[in-house]
Amino acid sequence: MPHLGGPADQRVAKPLLPHQRPGTGRSRVSIVSASIGAGHDGAAAELARRLMADGHTVDRLDLLDLLPARTGRAVGSLYHRLLDHAPWAYQRIYTGTEQAGGAGPAARALLRTARNRVLRALPADTGAVVSTYPGASHVLGGLRMAGELRIPALTYLTDFSVHPLWVARGIDRHLAVHEVPAAQARALGAAGVRVCGPVTDPRFRPPRDGERAAARREFGLRSGIRYALLVAGSWGVGPVRQVAAEIRACGAAVPVVVCGRNQALARRLAADGIEHVHGWMDDMPRLMWGCDVMVQNAGGLTSLEAFASALPVLSYRCIPGHGAANAAALDEAGVALWIRDAAGLPAALESLTEGGTGLRQRTSGLSLVPADPALGPAAAIADTCLPPARPPVTGLRRPPHASVEPRSPRRRSGVRLGTTFAAATAVWAGAVTTAVATGHDAPVLLRAVQHRIDPDARNTSHPAAVQKAGDLW
Repeated sequence: MPHLGGPADQRVAKPLLPHQRPGTGRSRVSIVSASIGAGHDGAAAELARRLMADGHTVDRLDLLDLLPARTGRAVGSLYHRLLDHAPWAYQRIYTGTEQAGGAGPAARALLRTARNRVLRALPADTGAVVSTYPGASHVLGGLRMAGELRIPALTYLTDFSVHPLWVARGIDRHLAVHEVPAAQARALGAAGVRVCGPVTDPRFRPPRDGERAAARREFGLRSGIRYALLVAGSWGVGPVRQVAAEIRACGAAVPVVVCGRNQALARRLAADGIEHVHGWMDDMPRLMWGCDVMVQNAGGLTSLEAFASALPVLSYRCIPGHGAANAAALDEAGVALWIRDAAGLPAALESLTEGGTGLRQRTSGLSLVPADPALGPAAAIADTCLPPARPPVTGLRRPPHASVEPRSPRRRSGVRLGTTFAAATAVWAGAVTTAVATGHDAPVLLRAVQHRIDPDARNTSHPAAVQKAGDLW
């Protein structure tokens, strides 16, 4: 489902004081992500590695853990089930939030419950805080606008498309992978937009002499045969079995499928007779070296890793919402071909593995990475950091003279739990109600949310589902 958040009010973030200007000294950076799939955490991990390699101290936070009463995990689980069992409903929710420019008041209320927890989690000597997840950006932006966060707050836009939910007022700087998402962010009013390139593990690089042949031997891939690496994120969502069958049937390549943590999908593909099926991969760089093209349906971190590995990318049968949005943006940028129907699959695979299209894509993909590390996202974050010697991270939350009747710990806990439960219930109800009100197959969604669908019955589709460009998570 859409990330939690929405249009913020029109106040402007309070500027840094003169003695708080960014410096180049080694500082402490906090990165706030969310374990929704693996893309947001993957970007956060690589940013952390690069910053630490440059001498900075880095703290990692998960926004889902900072929402009270485990509501973050509940929302993440609902989002996963919508993608699995009712993608048409996910598309409708996504489209509604895009048209409205953000989510509703209940979602914003749930995010506000994380503000105090985020403030408490930030070490006092933090010099900058970075979000790799839209919900975290709204929390940080709100804190900046309220004057409760005195340090720079940045958003790293992980994907190629930018939904309105990605842009939060109060964020000081938005870092983009490419000029296409940068332009989308500027059009939505994002502040301090800068193109810095992707963040991918350095293991993802073009193969050197002999490495491609060695990788093929390692994974049982024969020489003289073209292989299409089929990926569907860490959750293995989308019509993966259908795409694998279509690749095999067209004869242009042999499918090599990575199912992530979806073990049920792996079993079904093996039963379908797909020869090369893998679960979660710890050696993805070498598998990419052994393949000739990658077919993807979401356009997230794995696509960026393929670009860094000089592996051509094809977008096909994309998941609703951000999947189609990223495919459109990647196609506009000229780094990944996007086809809409099975008739174009054989020619697309052949052009990417044998023709000039593949060569152009390899060149375009590799050009995303800045030649000068000083132009990369980690350097942009480091340049924004406040030096270690400065006032605390947070501002006063209440004037010293304010008179507030003290509450007992039990009463405070009860109030917080009640507020959180009410907000979470409103978010859940709002998501379900939106999908039910705009769809014809409401019982399908209700059964999915209530866990009454066979967990192996993946990828239920709806004939009215509409693929529309944009980004969600």
